[in-house]
Amino acid sequence: MLAQQQKIQFSAFSGLYDLIVPKDNLLRKINELIDFTFILEELVDKYCPNNGRTAESPVRMFKYLLLKTIYTVSDVDVVERSMYDMSFKYFLEMSPEQEVIDPSSLTKFRKLRLKDADLLNLLINKTVSIALEKGIIRSRSIIVDATHSLSRSNPYSAMEVLRERAKLLRKAVYAIDEDMKSRMPEKNDSNDLEKELAYCRRLEKCIESDLTLSQIPAIKEKLNLLKETVEDTQENYTLSKDRDARTGHKSTDNSFFGYKTHLAMTEERIITAAVVTSGEKGDGPELPELLAISRNNGIEVDSIIGDSAYSGKENLAMADGQDIKIVAKLHPSITQGYRKDENLFDYNKDAGMFVCPAGHLAIRKARCGKKNIGQNQVDTYYFDVEKCKVCPLRDNCYKPGAKNKTYSVTIKSDTHRGQMAFQETDHYKDKAKHRYKIEAKNSELKNVHGYDRAISYGIENMQMQGALAIFTVNLKRIIKLIA
Repeated sequence: MLAQQQKIQFSAFSGLYDLIVPKDNLLRKINELIDFTFILEELVDKYCPNNGRTAESPVRMFKYLLLKTIYTVSDVDVVERSMYDMSFKYFLEMSPEQEVIDPSSLTKFRKLRLKDADLLNLLINKTVSIALEKGIIRSRSIIVDATHSLSRSNPYSAMEVLRERAKLLRKAVYAIDEDMKSRMPEKNDSNDLEKELAYCRRLEKCIESDLTLSQIPAIKEKLNLLKETVEDTQENYTLSKDRDARTGHKSTDNSFFGYKTHLAMTEERIITAAVVTSGEKGDGPELPELLAISRNNGIEVDSIIGDSAYSGKENLAMADGQDIKIVAKLHPSITQGYRKDENLFDYNKDAGMFVCPAGHLAIRKARCGKKNIGQNQVDTYYFDVEKCKVCPLRDNCYKPGAKNKTYSVTIKSDTHRGQMAFQETDHYKDKAKHRYKIEAKNSELKNVHGYDRAISYGIENMQMQGALAIFTVNLKRIIKLIA
């Protein structure tokens, strides 16, 4: 049963907030900036109106998750800090003496209440509408880029994640008490995940048995992170792999296993759209959706600023039909006149190679044909045929017994003369100067709000993590611009 949205209860101690929480406190400013009742309206259908026990306010539960993102802490630590941090209690709209929730409630809230909710678009739309209302967004350009996030596990198992968390915990303990080395359980040297989980549980009990040591904040935070990892791995370990994640490529010899978040942002650095995909997806094909979402959120667009990944033939044609200029350098390998299976093979501009539907990167390329003799040149990309032979997607892609697997692109030099001329204009050069801004925004998401790695498994959880991180950076930016 869902009660009405909870507000700060009348209390003899409520006046403490005015004394303790400064006027310029970030959480106070967020509370003053935004009315969170939109969360209640979005989730009301997920609760029974007249049956069961009274549920905790969905607004307050959402705010707990937001605090986790702002301060990059575990479920246990965000709840514990809410017991004594008056700025947290003020933000959560609790009276000073009010009891906090059980940390397990946050897991249930994520799984039962936020599941199937389009949180990513909901939260971006809310912050963009606030920015428009405050007159912050004046530009008519969006800057586009993609940032990658590593999967919670590596491509084969969660073993390395568990070992890294356990290592950080031991390191924190030894910094306080080196004598603990002799009391630690014996490490698991095998590649058996069950044995690693058992070792982590023994490590937890060993440290918790020392009541003084386990309460030291530096140790307690690492201990809680290990507990969350063990719990999540136990629930998902039968997969031994994040099935939604894929291998992407940052360069020819530098790859990652995880996800991509494709972003659109105004020149004022307010994110207006985001699309989360698996790591192997190309950047360019996501541009039409980023543009559509930005416009649905109320942004007027006459220019799109990006790198060469967005200057493909389809994007230039799409933009030209909507009287939009694309401020992105042409690249011969993605501005081709013709290629087969355009919707299957994506171009990775960082590696300079095409990626097949299975996520395998081409290993080399060669250009055929001569210039200026009346024929089109062709770029041919070669894939590792040994991978093709065992690929689960080889049907209709690889011919059994073939010695090579190639993908060819026809280059037409006269196709993009208009864009080439635009690249020489002062307008293009002036707009291109704004592209660096989105790189800084990607860095903020990763380095400040933990978006460099997924905190759970699956693309739905990645979307939820992205929604909260983007919501946070947008609110912080709006507050800064208002000030």
